[in-house]
Amino acid sequence: MNAFRSILEWPAAANDDRPLVLWDSDALAYAMQGHAAGEFVVSGVEIDSRDVVPGDLFFALTGESTDGHRFVEGALAKGAAAAVTDREIDGPHACVTDTTAALVALGQAARSRSDARIIGVTGSVGKTGVKEAIFAALDRSSRGAAHRSVKSYNNHVGVPLSLARMPSRARFGIFEMGMNHAGEIAALTRQVRPHVAVITTIAPAHIEMLGSEEAIADAKGEIFEGLEAANGEPGGVAIIPADSPHYDRLKAKAQLHAGSVVSFGRAPHADVRLLDAVAAPGGGTLVTADLGDRRLCYTVAEPGDHWVTNSLAVMAAVRAAGGDLGAAGVALAEMTGMAGRGARTDITVEGGTALLIDESYNANPASMRATLAQLGKTPARRRIAVLGAMKELGVHGPEFHAALAKPLAEAGIDYAILVGDEMAALAGELGKDTGAALGKVLPFAHCQSASEARETLDRFGLERGDALLVKGSNSVGLGALVAALTGKIG
Repeated sequence: MNAFRSILEWPAAANDDRPLVLWDSDALAYAMQGHAAGEFVVSGVEIDSRDVVPGDLFFALTGESTDGHRFVEGALAKGAAAAVTDREIDGPHACVTDTTAALVALGQAARSRSDARIIGVTGSVGKTGVKEAIFAALDRSSRGAAHRSVKSYNNHVGVPLSLARMPSRARFGIFEMGMNHAGEIAALTRQVRPHVAVITTIAPAHIEMLGSEEAIADAKGEIFEGLEAANGEPGGVAIIPADSPHYDRLKAKAQLHAGSVVSFGRAPHADVRLLDAVAAPGGGTLVTADLGDRRLCYTVAEPGDHWVTNSLAVMAAVRAAGGDLGAAGVALAEMTGMAGRGARTDITVEGGTALLIDESYNANPASMRATLAQLGKTPARRRIAVLGAMKELGVHGPEFHAALAKPLAEAGIDYAILVGDEMAALAGELGKDTGAALGKVLPFAHCQSASEARETLDRFGLERGDALLVKGSNSVGLGALVAALTGKIG
C-alpha cells in the first residue's frame, strides 16, 4: 500500500501533458512544410536504412555518392513507420521539396517545442566523452528524461538528426558539435541554441584546414554565438578551459555572447578548480574540486589525467544546467570507456589474457600524448602501441608525428607498430642509429594498412600480461584490428 500511495503522490511535471510519441504525421508535415500521405506516428528518426528499427521515420537523404530513395523500400520492410522523400512513393510517407532541408527543419521544430535545458559541447579533444558523462549525470538525476546525440553525430547532418530525435518531454538535451572549417560550428550552434556551451580544450586537430591553434580556438568559440538564457533572454553560460594557452581568447569570445563565463582546470583562477587528484583502486582517480562555494570529492572511473580535467568540465556543466552534482559524481564513478574511445577489454592470448585499450576512433597530437602517458602508467608485463596516422594536420604533420617519439619513450613502450604514410616521420625518428631522442632504441615496425598491422602483431605475438594500445584516426581503419582481436570478426 505504501508503494502504491507513493506512485499516486508522484509529483507532476510541467511537461506531463505532452505527447508520448516522438512525432505524428500532422506535426511532421507542418514542421517540414510538406504533406503527409496517410496518418502515422513515429518513435525514432533514422538516416541509415541498415539501422532502422520498427517505428522509425526514415529520411531518404540525397548526397554526392548515393540517393537514400534507393533504400526506402528496404527501410519500410524493416518496420519503418514512414519515410521522408522528395517524391511520391507507395507506403506511408511525408513528401517534401528537399529531404536534407526537411531534416534541418524538423530539428529546429524539436528545439522550438522543447522546454529542456540544452547543453552544447565542442573541443579539439574529449568532446564525445564529456558529452556522454554530462548525459549520464543528467539522465540519472532526471530519471531517464535526458537526451543526447549518439556516437559522434556532430556535423551538419548529425546535429539536426539528434535534435529531431529529442522527445518533447525531455528535461535535458546534450549535443556535440564538431567542425573541420571555420563557420561550421556557428551554423550548428544556432540550431542547437544551448543554454550552456562547453569547450573541452584547444589542440591542433584540423590544423590543416585552419592554419593555427588561434584559428582553431576562434572556430570552437563560435559555439557561444548560439547561447541563450534558460528563460529565452540573451545570455547563457559559457564553460571554458582555464589551463588553455588560449584562455584569454576564449573568454573574450564568450563574453560577447554569454551571461556568465565559468572556467575549469588546475589554474589558480579557475572557477571549478582541481585541488587534489589521487590514484584510486582499479585505475581511476579520487578527485577533490573547489567550486567556489563548496568542495566536492568524487571518483572518476576513467583512467588518465585528461579525465580528471574532463570531470571538472562535467561538474561545471551539470551545475550550470541545474543538475544534481551528487548524481554527476556517481555517473563519473560508473563510466567506462566507449568502443573506439578508451574501452578496455581482456583478450585471450598465449598463456592467459592481455589488456586491449581501444582508442581506434580518433587521434591528434594532444590525445596521442595523453593516451600514451596513461599506457605508461598501466601495469603490464610489456606495453605495445599500434599507432595509426593522425589526419588533417597538413604541413605540420611530419613535425607532430615525429614528436611522438618522446611520449613513446616516457611511457616505456616495448614495441610500436606504426600505420600509414604519415607515420614515416616517426619511423625516421625512432630509427635513428644513436637512439638519442629516446635514450634507447625502441623496436618498431612501419606498416601501410590495418591488415598489415594485424599480420605484424601476429608475428610479434601477444602474451599474458601485455597491455596493447590501438589508436589512430578513424580513416586508418584500426577499428578492424580491434574487432579481430576481440573476436567480433574473423
